[in-house]
Amino acid sequence: MDPALTDHELAAVREALDRAYPAFLADLERLVNTDCGSYTRQGVQTIGRWTAERLRALGAHVEHHPNDLGLGETVIGEFAGSDPAGPTLLCIGHLDTVFDEGTAAERPFEVNGGIATGPGVTDMKSGLLAGLYAIGALREVLGGLPLSRLVFVANPDEEIGSPASSPHIRREAASADACLVLECARANGDIVSSRKGMIDLAVTVEGKASHAGVEPEKGRSAILEAARLVVDLHALNGRWQGVTVNVGVIEGGTRPNVVAERCALQIDVRSVTREGLEAVEAAITDLCATSRAVKDVAITVEEVARHWPMERLERSGRLVDAAISTAARIGCELHDAATGGASDANTTAGMGVPTLDGLGPIGGLDHSPREYLELASIVPRTTLLAGLIAAIGRDPQVRRWARERRAGEAGVGR
Repeated sequence: MDPALTDHELAAVREALDRAYPAFLADLERLVNTDCGSYTRQGVQTIGRWTAERLRALGAHVEHHPNDLGLGETVIGEFAGSDPAGPTLLCIGHLDTVFDEGTAAERPFEVNGGIATGPGVTDMKSGLLAGLYAIGALREVLGGLPLSRLVFVANPDEEIGSPASSPHIRREAASADACLVLECARANGDIVSSRKGMIDLAVTVEGKASHAGVEPEKGRSAILEAARLVVDLHALNGRWQGVTVNVGVIEGGTRPNVVAERCALQIDVRSVTREGLEAVEAAITDLCATSRAVKDVAITVEEVARHWPMERLERSGRLVDAAISTAARIGCELHDAATGGASDANTTAGMGVPTLDGLGPIGGLDHSPREYLELASIVPRTTLLAGLIAAIGRDPQVRRWARERRAGEAGVGR
């Protein structure tokens, strides 16, 4: 892919972001210091309203999409690009974190030796801001976005599998020619071109309670059957390459002298391919179909969340090449990588949309008290993101994808 921005334009974008760096840092502190775990609706709404205001200030038409799950609203901003014949680009960032209410007060945003810390500083407050600031810099330097449309989805529930926002993401992805997801870069700076798929399962074992000392034979221990199930589930590891199964939570029983009537398991299942995910899911269904350790015990399985694998699409390689080329021009070496964590990129790639992830600034130790962000990466990574957006908009190959998509949509309409 040929460079989309001239050397002069790319330098001007970086200069604009250098000037904006103090504002970026102030915004980052504000966002990090707001508790916004997925279930802290008020905090997620606060971040969502702030993001919506910023999108409007940049020129987007903004819509708020509530849900009946008790979660924050999905915020969607749509920018009209400067080139009606250009492609449509979807950008996705999320508003929520994994941290409980009160975390921001316990360990607020802090800068020490070029490293910023605080809840969500990389996952993904800095990525969310990088998207907004990249759009702002391009509009400042180019006078607009070299696209037909840019749709920015701010997701309130990514950390719990995007149950409320996924329908909106799928709707927007259906008319997108490429997608950029703003999760942070890997700790070594890599972007992400593939991710494992995942299924979160809730398994409930229902037995029969009885007195453990007087009439144990009248009971049916749900815990005993669950113990058998845990062993069998973990034995699935290694059966298929790139597939993992983990029982992460077990809850059961009421008292030591009562045969347990109920036991619940929370299971994480992951695979690098859709075929592997389907195979392991079928095996789990079989293991849960009948009790084996205890007679007359019922086992039910509920799907909590699902992301199909983000497999590296051929067209996504075009985006990788553009990112690597742009990075080289700003003096950075860049590689793409696979990772085990799931994100909204799984959804869009699973629909066949060329997708790249890990485009935020560089950080690490996500979901932990030691989560950190390298401040020196903010300007170059945001410059990279802006350059990639322009490259997608101006690339003849991507523009051909857009023409083909529009022709297909017109054919369906007839």
